[in-house]
Amino acid sequence: MKLFVKYKLILIGIVIGAIGGYVYYHYIGCASGFCPITSHPINSTAYGALMGGLFFSIFKKNTDNKKHVDEER
Repeated sequence: MKLFVKYKLILIGIVIGAIGGYVYYHYIGCASGFCPITSHPINSTAYGALMGGLFFSIFKKNTDNKKHVDEER
């Protein structure tokens, strides 16, 4: 349970990114089938989830680094 609390922001980003990836596939997509990401809903959803998780990880505070800096002083 602590794992979900610790990575809550990243998990929210993954869910939002997955929804965004599927919406992008559904409304824009790739009609020809030659687009490697947007031609299939699974690929588009997975790519959106990855990008959402990476984007939301930017906003996560790193408390371990602060402890390390305080110990050096």
